[in-house]
Amino acid sequence: MTEINENEDAREFRSEAASLWRITFGPLIWAVHFAASYGATALICAKGAPGAVDGLRLGIGIGTVVALLAIVWLGWQAWQQWDLVRDRDWENDQGTGEDRHQFLGHAAFLLTVISFIGVSYVALPALLIGTCR
Repeated sequence: MTEINENEDAREFRSEAASLWRITFGPLIWAVHFAASYGATALICAKGAPGAVDGLRLGIGIGTVVALLAIVWLGWQAWQQWDLVRDRDWENDQGTGEDRHQFLGHAAFLLTVISFIGVSYVALPALLIGTCR
């Protein structure tokens, strides 16, 4: 292999490594939001402070908005990487570097959609909770 090909391979690997990280961030935000929401609810309800449920609702609401905004931002970046609008290519079956890059964008976009739905469902009990008892 020539030095030019090795440099090109290293540059392509760095680009795809960032794509692989982007795939994990949507579900990670969902998992952190889930753990924080249910952990805070367990702590607040275990301590039994009477007015704390309203603060809990507000905290979960703010956390949900922040998580959803982060997921939308990640989804937008994944959509741009997928690049569907420009070339209208639904299939990436050639195995080229561009096909792999677009496939990783597609996978990241779908994971952000699932994560958005998951965060929304995790926040629903905060809207419905009246008291801890």
